[in-house]
Amino acid sequence: MPARRFADGEVVMGRWPGSILYYEVQVTGYNDVTHLYTVKYKDGTELELKESDIRSQSSFKPRKSQSSSSSPSRRNTSRSRSRSPGRPARGRRRSSSQSRERKEDKKKTVQETDLILLVTFCLFKMNENNTRRYNGEPDSTERNDTSCKILEQKFKPDLEIQRVLDQYSLHSRKEEKKKEELYSEKKIFETVTSTEKASPKTKDLEFGGRIGTFMMILFLPATVLFLLLMCKQDDPSLLNFLPPLPALESLWETKVFGIFLLWFFLQTLFYLLPIGKVVEGLPLSNGRKLQYRINGFYAFVLTAASIGALLYFQFDLTYLYDHFLQFAVSAAAFSMGLSIYLYVRSLRAPEEELAPGGNSGYLVYDFFTGHELNPRIGSFDLKYFCELRPGLIGWVVLNLAMLLAEMKIHNQSMPSLAMVLVNSFQLLYVVDALWNEEAVLTTMDITHDGFGFMLAFGDLVWVPFVYSLQAFYLVGHPTAMSWPVASAITVLNFIGYYIFRSANSQKNKFRRNPADPKLAYLKFIPTATGKGLLVTGWWGFVRHPNYLGDIIMALAWSLPCGFNHILPYFYVIYFICLLIHREARDEHHCKKKYGLAWERYCQRVPYRIFPYIY
Repeated sequence: MPARRFADGEVVMGRWPGSILYYEVQVTGYNDVTHLYTVKYKDGTELELKESDIRSQSSFKPRKSQSSSSSPSRRNTSRSRSRSPGRPARGRRRSSSQSRERKEDKKKTVQETDLILLVTFCLFKMNENNTRRYNGEPDSTERNDTSCKILEQKFKPDLEIQRVLDQYSLHSRKEEKKKEELYSEKKIFETVTSTEKASPKTKDLEFGGRIGTFMMILFLPATVLFLLLMCKQDDPSLLNFLPPLPALESLWETKVFGIFLLWFFLQTLFYLLPIGKVVEGLPLSNGRKLQYRINGFYAFVLTAASIGALLYFQFDLTYLYDHFLQFAVSAAAFSMGLSIYLYVRSLRAPEEELAPGGNSGYLVYDFFTGHELNPRIGSFDLKYFCELRPGLIGWVVLNLAMLLAEMKIHNQSMPSLAMVLVNSFQLLYVVDALWNEEAVLTTMDITHDGFGFMLAFGDLVWVPFVYSLQAFYLVGHPTAMSWPVASAITVLNFIGYYIFRSANSQKNKFRRNPADPKLAYLKFIPTATGKGLLVTGWWGFVRHPNYLGDIIMALAWSLPCGFNHILPYFYVIYFICLLIHREARDEHHCKKKYGLAWERYCQRVPYRIFPYIY
């Protein structure tokens, strides 16, 4: 085992990845397995570097040359003693040629540095003028153009000479060889770095670590069962906290499980249809981009046509309400089986395809959070498919079944106003998600989280059976509502929807193409990663405006259920807790990723979700 050279806390010079430039960094850690140092740059960026890419500060300090310390007479004496009068002055020629090479290298370095300053200066002034124009202030174009022209005239001869040399390849063989070595070294560094960084071990465990994730594997299915049993009671109050448990054999029906499988494979068929455009996702850690077919809205339309055909042929959709509990158990069993398959296949996945948040080395934790980032069977992306198709579209179908069950049980010719509001609000949410399907490719679920029990259970069980809780509640507990109250709730829902959609659209468009002229009005803080942090629009109002819109909509979905019981508001409470957890995770991730730029952003935008509150 090689000895460690640099200690924690030591200030050294670290090479910036992919370049030959060194910057002052502080050593913060060392990995005994990979033999990589974790260093922190002045802007807060943390990277892992090899020992060969780190140097002590003393190696960069100027040294006194021997010629300055000795007298001319002594130098001449030593030179005369070193060779006989009859020998050619080979050493002098070598010394003078080395001196010329050092001078040329120094001159070239100065020219390159000045050229970088020229480009940086001009870009900075252009950005300053754009900001002044946006704020309605007069710019300094004429002064900046003059400065740029002076610098351009100063370096124009050198640039012209360089252009001619590049055009006709009039470089010396030594210079070409040096370039080849630098290029080869850079490619090797990038390859090694991408391999080492493709799947770093997960150090910060969420959800209470191994014990917490084990408890959640048991707790989540029990929570779904508890909520559905509570809604079945005549009085679902907190006084009846423990509902009577049904017989175990009544929770499972093979026919119900078969219908669930038929639904899952029907959505798989719609997903595989060659309709809709194919787009690329964000770059992975190895630089590769996966392709996704965007046809979720088409799948929704085909599903609606299929349900319409079933209703036309007198299929009783209230069967879903009568066997709601059995469908939830079937979905939970299927998600558990899918999670086991996902974890077993992830053990054979390459290191660079593992999820950064689910590679801890602990079986239970990785099983829960997801070990593999993008598990695929050919071109069929399992995580992306489950994210929007079976559960989200199934949520709408279940809501429709609740609406028909309410009419059937209470002998109504029309559904209640409260049921119509719940169905309409949640239908809008689902249609919006499918219409803007491409935006999900930039979310943390796709780019960061692996596909394990957490997402499998959430997509296939939690979304369709917990998100439809309000509609399920209204079947057994109808609520009368006046039109003015319904109008006020509708306005509240559309306020939340507007915040949610406009904030997500701003973020998605900016991530896709920050240079889009349509986004020129947006201001941002640049970061060391090359990305920007928006400080205008909704993202200059609070740090997570999309979460604010989500919470407002969740409240609007629960208000039609009235205030007799707190059970319908479980979704609001859960949603607030979920988003606060996500917000805390985002804060930690962004602070580690963006460093000082994130601290500047937090000072600029102090409120996280709720303006002037939190």
